[in-house]
Amino acid sequence: MVLDALARLTEERVDHRFKGLPPDAAGLTVGELAAQRRNLFTGGFTTPVLALSAERLEHNLAALETYAERHGLAFAPHGKTSMAPQLFQRQIERGAWGITLAVPHQARVARAYGIRRIFLANELVDAAALRWVAAEQDADPAFRFVCYVDSVRGVELMDAALTASAASRPVDVVVELGAGEGARTGVRTEAECAAVADAVAGARTLRLVGVAGYEGEVPGADPERVRAWLRRLVALAVDFDKAGRFAGLDEIVVSAGGSAWFDAVADVFAEAPELSAPVLKLLRSGAYVSHDDGHYERLTPFNRVPREGGLEPAFRLWTQVVSRPTAEQAFTNAGKRDAAYDLDLPVAKVVRRGGAERPATGIEVTGLSDQHAWLRTSGEADLEVGDWVGLGLSHPCTSFDKWVLIPVAEADGTVVDYIRTFF
Repeated sequence: MVLDALARLTEERVDHRFKGLPPDAAGLTVGELAAQRRNLFTGGFTTPVLALSAERLEHNLAALETYAERHGLAFAPHGKTSMAPQLFQRQIERGAWGITLAVPHQARVARAYGIRRIFLANELVDAAALRWVAAEQDADPAFRFVCYVDSVRGVELMDAALTASAASRPVDVVVELGAGEGARTGVRTEAECAAVADAVAGARTLRLVGVAGYEGEVPGADPERVRAWLRRLVALAVDFDKAGRFAGLDEIVVSAGGSAWFDAVADVFAEAPELSAPVLKLLRSGAYVSHDDGHYERLTPFNRVPREGGLEPAFRLWTQVVSRPTAEQAFTNAGKRDAAYDLDLPVAKVVRRGGAERPATGIEVTGLSDQHAWLRTSGEADLEVGDWVGLGLSHPCTSFDKWVLIPVAEADGTVVDYIRTFF
């Protein structure tokens, strides 16, 4: 079923819906276009066009697989980053336990492409979505679904919806421990956590299977504060276990881990004592799959532990100089519709002219309009109208979502695949 669903993606016809693709490819299927192995720079692609590096994508997939194995962690990479079933499958093939998601639509996409284990790192109180989850569980005994709870009211709403749906299997939930006052979702105190757990115990349609949270929301996050909060999370699991809240489980879930502090997660989870059942230590980092040239480049834990490996920015947004009004200014034809800009502006990395590529020396992106990038150029910049400028992007989650079909190109520009996204 999974391979059949993924294969159908290659049967989609290329047309005007997919920006950046060669106009003369209209009418071909995605598979037919991929088989042509066109060159990104000479094969008719139009600017702006976003591409993923085939080599760097593979490097990043391998890097987190190796890291998780080395530290005894299960891995459910956050799928909201790419919303690309082809990448989900590659992550599963690289040993991922399942896929983390954030909202019901994303879970439906994952299920449509055969994902058997979904960790919803969010509360779920929507009755229609809960009916869908119940139906999926009833239809597929192998489907595993886990989501957060952080309030008695949320538990009541879930129980009412699932009872009305006549669900035959309980929905697995984990109590979300909040990262602190002023942070995002999650229960603020251990006493309140116990109250939520009691509510779950009283709901026939729910089963408490563990605890979870997101350390990236710790106020004033630094190694000491993050580790302190992670130890609270582990201690919560220990306390719940001592109280018999996990009686009868085959495994107990303890989950955390974004893309900025997975080293702290690995260290603290390694300290966790044995519980009454094996512990599934579930890491959820997602941005690693493409990494970036900004936010995560600065924050990646591999900066702190370089001996453990590293990630490489796999995105390059190719845009073309369309105007050079002064010696200090130039404009390319990619803007807010094409490039992530919520955390950092794009960074000019390389310039291509006549098949030759060189560093983008003396070129700085200073702003974005809807369809233009504003470039400031110094005297050392060699830039002409018609040049292609390769931009590095910051924040993968708001890069993938602007592109429906993304070419995957090898180092010489040969396009070997196309990644379909569903946002």
